[in-house]
Amino acid sequence: MPVHYPFSAVVTSGDDDPLALALVLTTISPAIGGVLVRGEKGTAKSTIVRALAGVLPPIDVVAGDRFSSDPADPAPRSPDGPFGPDAEVETRPVRLVELPVGATEDRVLGSLHLERALSEGRAEYEPGLLARAHRGVLYVDEVNLLHDHLVDLLLDAAAMGSSTVERDGVSVVHDARFVLVGTMNPEEGELRPQLLDRFGLTVEVAAPRDPALRVEVVRRRMAYDADPDGFVASYADAEAALTDRIRAARDAVADVVLSDAALLRIAEICAAFEVDGMRADLVLARAAVAHAAWHGRDRVARPDIRAAAILALPHRRRRNPFDAPGIDTDLLDALLDGFEPEPPEPEPEPEPGPDQGPGPDGGPDAVPTDDTTGGPDPSPGQGPDQTGQTQDRAPDGTDGSEAPGRPAGSDAPGGSAGAGTTAAVGTPYRPRLFTVGGTGAGETGRRSRAVTESGRRTGARRREPGAGGSVDLVQTVRAAAPHQGRRGRTGGRLRLDPDDLRVATREGRESNLVLFCVDASGSMAARKRMEQVKTAILSLLLDAYQRRDKVGLITFRGADADLALPPTHSVDIAATRLAELPAGGRTPLAEGLLLTDRVLARERVRDPRRRPLLVLVTDGRATAGADAVARSRQVADHLAAAGVASLVVDCEAGPMRLGLASTLAEHLGAEHVPVAEVSAQALTSVVRDRVA
Repeated sequence: MPVHYPFSAVVTSGDDDPLALALVLTTISPAIGGVLVRGEKGTAKSTIVRALAGVLPPIDVVAGDRFSSDPADPAPRSPDGPFGPDAEVETRPVRLVELPVGATEDRVLGSLHLERALSEGRAEYEPGLLARAHRGVLYVDEVNLLHDHLVDLLLDAAAMGSSTVERDGVSVVHDARFVLVGTMNPEEGELRPQLLDRFGLTVEVAAPRDPALRVEVVRRRMAYDADPDGFVASYADAEAALTDRIRAARDAVADVVLSDAALLRIAEICAAFEVDGMRADLVLARAAVAHAAWHGRDRVARPDIRAAAILALPHRRRRNPFDAPGIDTDLLDALLDGFEPEPPEPEPEPEPGPDQGPGPDGGPDAVPTDDTTGGPDPSPGQGPDQTGQTQDRAPDGTDGSEAPGRPAGSDAPGGSAGAGTTAAVGTPYRPRLFTVGGTGAGETGRRSRAVTESGRRTGARRREPGAGGSVDLVQTVRAAAPHQGRRGRTGGRLRLDPDDLRVATREGRESNLVLFCVDASGSMAARKRMEQVKTAILSLLLDAYQRRDKVGLITFRGADADLALPPTHSVDIAATRLAELPAGGRTPLAEGLLLTDRVLARERVRDPRRRPLLVLVTDGRATAGADAVARSRQVADHLAAAGVASLVVDCEAGPMRLGLASTLAEHLGAEHVPVAEVSAQALTSVVRDRVA
């Protein structure tokens, strides 16, 4: 069995460690609702979460119960019950159950025990991951890449505290209360808003920039790799003390007083930060109580409310997927001014709480001293591979516009590709739905028609060896029935071969690769015109986010084209690059289309199931190089022959129009849409006017 890196051995970057604090608080009071950890790759998010289970106090369960029922629960919902008052009790460690991004629905919920159903004719329920995680920690790495249908299951379980299974002739309800911990890299895409709100606390992490801290991270990691058992043993006392402290805080949390004054201050903070709904108030109150219990206080004080607000509010202030999470600490401190509970309790000696790291209560063996930093290295912040630094990122306040006076490019032969003007982005709107024709077989999403793992059942097919899918019992029996005589059946059980298994085929929606190819030349540089173009693209990006698409951004201006953003799930990064996009110079349309062809060729190799949708944003002009117009149309013919689904957003404006974008759309075999008609509302108005 692998030896996990110790929780108390993770290097911190200073006295304040939000990640360690958030993980400890949510285990002290699971009603807080779990933790979302956002951070760049290599920050040991997974390492510290996996280490958490090692410091949690063990739990009592009913012996032999597959659903970890609590012996003290008078009415546990367990299919293995009921249990009498004299049921045998056993003590075991808390489980940390990992939910893979590619898990199937039946693996998460549980399903009919297929082997016993077919061999013995018995309908027996086989528990899934939600049942195994009951009273433990459910960990989802790369939670932002989780399929939508699995997100729906997690939302239901988190809201109800139970899981209901109605499938394959099985009807089961069982308890499913767990601490949900998710980690994600924002560069790979944002989290669905409904699931984001279910996380009680959120933490932004980043690798430390202090060389001394980085040295200590490497030193400890290398010591662990060289002798895992010895390294873990050296932290055994610190781990045990931390476990005792968590147990004491759990016992004390019910006795912590949350005064009316504290509750009113919490409500004022939530109202001032304009969070949606009432969940923020509840989470902040519960986290403040847990924080007070962790520090040994018997009533909620100002430090408890402040620490809880920093963890509970940043992700609830987002108004759209492109807003960076963050909180104005100056405003928070102003709101807390004047709030003092009853006379402060005496503090005879400093206590290393999770603000300094969840180490034990200050004993000499609590946490090893970090000589390289000249002070105690209390507890986990960020983990052994690269990091220890955690931070709350606030929005940078940029709107994509640049300082006035920047030299503008031109579409004249002497125009500089390096110079350009940058227009702001307007308020996004709901765009029309643009899809890829035909029926695909890509990842489940919300754009184009496809054969997927979820959706409307359309038939059945033979299950390939090693493949998953929901078994179609009726079609399986039909496939096996004609062969029973040849297999020697004279009565009794049905005789099956692996080739008889049939799985349901379903039709739903897939996600696509939406590749934007944007003209940023001098002909687009008029500020009002570029603002309209950027707003249309931002609206399409928002639509791509909601439909779980992968996006990429190519721009062309001057003499060449540039891959501003390689295809990624991070739509908010695409929005940031768009806001910073300058315009000016010549129009190398052919170069933009050639780069598009190369990017799509690479993506066909990397992700062959994901069908692309090219969105070309241009007025159709081509002014860079000899025979620019002919070359651009030749490349467009090549893309059309390759079967690339395309959309041309026509940005030409003014009373005199050349119709070049419309001609280009014909060569691409693309849908042609004026930029003013990208909006769904605008399209409705056009149709209404024409009918009238």
